[in-house]
Amino acid sequence: MEYYNLITGLPDLHADNTKSAPELRELLAELRSVMSKNDSKLLDILLMRYDNDNLLAYMDNNAAELNDLGLLTADDWHELLDILSDEDNKEKRDARLQKYVKAFYETIHDEEQSTSIDSKEDFLTRLYYEFGMQCKNRFVAEWFEYCLNMNNVIATVICRKHGFNVKAAVIGDNEIADALRSSNARDFGLIGQFDDVDKFLSVAEEPNPLDREHKMDALKWAWLEEHTFFDHFSVENVLSYWIRCELLHRWDCLSVEQGKEVFRGLLNEMKKDIHFES
Repeated sequence: MEYYNLITGLPDLHADNTKSAPELRELLAELRSVMSKNDSKLLDILLMRYDNDNLLAYMDNNAAELNDLGLLTADDWHELLDILSDEDNKEKRDARLQKYVKAFYETIHDEEQSTSIDSKEDFLTRLYYEFGMQCKNRFVAEWFEYCLNMNNVIATVICRKHGFNVKAAVIGDNEIADALRSSNARDFGLIGQFDDVDKFLSVAEEPNPLDREHKMDALKWAWLEEHTFFDHFSVENVLSYWIRCELLHRWDCLSVEQGKEVFRGLLNEMKKDIHFES
């Protein structure tokens, strides 16, 4: 489905202006009002990251304030966790319950399997990435894999530099993750193996954590623009728009001028090697 009216009606986003993004809840309502049922399911996959945070928060404190960008409410989580914890009921099918969430809950409550989990958050994130990479929509699947690879490379370099456990920092089971766990080479033998690995390695060397986060977001922004350059009115561009708004809202605390200064330089740096084929 093509979204001509939606795309042309959305405000232009500027990577160097954090105030250019519409408010997320208003944007979500607008997207929901026009997206097809199948396309909305793709957006749901992106929104499940909020459900992941909400699940962890609810399990820790059932009175916790949950992020309303998630698909599920506190009442939903109450019902679903009751189903999962009830031996007579846990095989009950519920459309709200994703398989990766069910796998997460069952694993952390299994006396034997839970001993191999260092962090519930990392374990849930790993299952979520695997779920996203299995999406039949190529853009969504590749976006999840791109983010997984970026996070893994950067986390591994930082862990190696500070003497932390590299294997514990890497999540997922793709070829990149396997190489990061096993290689002692400076570049983990990854140069030339996939796009942007050299940029990931460069970002990982950034000593300032805030600057490093900015550079990671600039890379993501460039990737999103590159992968929707020829699909201006497609669902992929709608999803890209949503993600870019999320990226901008991460830096709401910055002034417009600060945002311009940071993003203008970073985006130009990250995009200089991108060439679009006609």
